[in-house]
Amino acid sequence: QVQVVESGGGLVQPGGSLRLSCAASGSTFSIEEMAWYRQAPGKERELVASITRGGRTEYLASLKGRFTISRDNGKNTAYLQMNSLKPEDTAVYYCNVIFSIDTYTDHSYWGQGTQVTVSL
Repeated sequence: QVQVVESGGGLVQPGGSLRLSCAASGSTFSIEEMAWYRQAPGKERELVASITRGGRTEYLASLKGRFTISRDNGKNTAYLQMNSLKPEDTAVYYCNVIFSIDTYTDHSYWGQGTQVTVSL
């Protein structure tokens, strides 16, 4: 059974940093892509950053270089380093993992989310 587990969330003051981790397990297929999404109260879930198996990354434009996504393919783990945090970064952060089953088929799994709160 596939499991996607996020960790590293918490309460941080404005200007502070957090590092989120996302660990995937339970599948024999390779992970094509890992991504972080976030959802703030009353807002839609949005893509924060993604990284492919080959290391290609994409980011939400408004982050302006404050966040960095990375992954360890050997550990099936992705990380999100968040610096210079702002109150508007407060949200539940979710990890999404896409396993490549074959040339035409992917399976997507979500973690349960980790709360990030940026406040004095």
